[in-house]
Amino acid sequence: MKLHRSKKSKKGRIEIIPMIDVMFFLLATFMLASLSMQHLNGLAVDLTRGKADHMQVENQITVTISHDNLIFLNKEPILLSELKSRLQSMLRGSDKTVIIASDKHAFQGVVMQSMLAAREAGAEHFSIIARKE
Repeated sequence: MKLHRSKKSKKGRIEIIPMIDVMFFLLATFMLASLSMQHLNGLAVDLTRGKADHMQVENQITVTISHDNLIFLNKEPILLSELKSRLQSMLRGSDKTVIIASDKHAFQGVVMQSMLAAREAGAEHFSIIARKE
């Protein structure tokens, strides 16, 4: 005597909705992780607003001028008189680009003196950081 199954066997299915949820979560996680990996060698200053294209610089040398006119070279405080000698050693073998990040309340004379010292040290190009409008 043969016994028949009352239930039909179901075929396996791949549910697509949970897979979409997992992929969206991974996408969001990698986006946030990549944003947190970006860093500048400068300090947080109140930048001037402006319109410009985003640029990538390989070897980042950042000169930051704060609102109280203090000068920083890659987050390290430095005197204007020491800036030329320190930049000369850093600019050897690089693309000779210096990034300038100055607070909008910094004196223009301090910014110019810093740029002139960088030019004397061998800087050929300057990138000025501005906050996007």
